[in-house]
Amino acid sequence: MANEIQESIARRAAKELNGPCVVNLGIGIPTLVAKYIDDEQVYFHTENGLLGVTDVDEENKDPNLVNAGKLPVGETIGASFFNSAESFGMIRGGHVDVAILGVLQMDQSGKIANWAVPGKNIMGVGGAMDLLVGAKKVIVTTTHTAKDGSSKLLKECTFPITSTRSVDMIITELAVFEVKEKKLELVELMPGATLDEVKEKTEAEFSIRLKEGAL
Repeated sequence: MANEIQESIARRAAKELNGPCVVNLGIGIPTLVAKYIDDEQVYFHTENGLLGVTDVDEENKDPNLVNAGKLPVGETIGASFFNSAESFGMIRGGHVDVAILGVLQMDQSGKIANWAVPGKNIMGVGGAMDLLVGAKKVIVTTTHTAKDGSSKLLKECTFPITSTRSVDMIITELAVFEVKEKKLELVELMPGATLDEVKEKTEAEFSIRLKEGAL
């Protein structure tokens, strides 16, 4: 079950979505974003073959209808179903406007690692590599630090990177960063966060360009 930190990150990410647009939500925090969207022209896509994903409650869930993370989902009116080849054709063909992804690490140029941990057997790259290449805009949603308290925003990733493409925006429970010319810019502090705290918990180098009202 999601905690308030994860929910706060998802709420902030939802503010970046304005229809009409097609949005792919990755596993983890990204899956929470959909419930904060009221715009009927924001169409959610899942790479296992559904355009028109919506939340579903426990009573109405269909065990045969799941997203790429194998979580139960609903379908909107007018939703469409297709096979994986067509789904990845949409991604690789540039028909996904925004991808929201979870990560294990990020570096100061905006590259991410989210598919492998050396020495551990985890799921693998999935659709993340394709989304990083094919989506028009990529937003990362993640906690600022790992479970051991170490920063996830590093000078250089120590895990295998997912793509050489830099993401466009990073949203954590402490801050919002934009990636400009492969450099991080702090543009917003999340409620309750301080600049000193962000500096303390961020290994990566970043510039500060706080937008009006972002303190």
